[in-house]
Amino acid sequence: MAKSSEIIPVERIQNCILLIRSQKVILDRDLAVLYGVETKALNQAVKRNTKRFPPDFTFQLTKAEKEQLVTNCDRFALLKHSTSMPHAFTEQGVAMLSSVLKSERAINVNIAIMRTFVKLRNILKDNTALRRKLEKHDEQIKYIFNLLAKMLPEPEKPKQPFGFHSKKSKQKTTTKTRTY
Repeated sequence: MAKSSEIIPVERIQNCILLIRSQKVILDRDLAVLYGVETKALNQAVKRNTKRFPPDFTFQLTKAEKEQLVTNCDRFALLKHSTSMPHAFTEQGVAMLSSVLKSERAINVNIAIMRTFVKLRNILKDNTALRRKLEKHDEQIKYIFNLLAKMLPEPEKPKQPFGFHSKKSKQKTTTKTRTY
């Protein structure tokens, strides 16, 4: 039995994961390519098992979302003239596909996809921890600069000039010189 990582490289799966409606999803057409089936066959399998795919597992893109996708990603250029709207599958929706698509390849691809989602989640978690450390140090640096600012003497304010001053704009004077 081939390892799931040998079937599909992790980088290829990562390139298929998009952020739509603040959720990480994979489109039906990308899943169909990964599973080695036609998009139509994948969507028919989902339609036959609608109870397994609630709205938080899969949703259909709106026309505006499809147009934005086509505009921003060259690889979706073929969708431009398509009359059907793509379906997006969340991590749970992809996991549910394993119960609908039963081929050996589908099982191995599903395992690879699940591992990729976990890997991405761990990367984000690590980045969150790093961001929090930086914010903590940032607060400490701000505190030090505030202390230093209190220790330094206040800069002298510029003195206001005495007397009456008009606000006349300075005009350039030009002199004409005649040559004979």
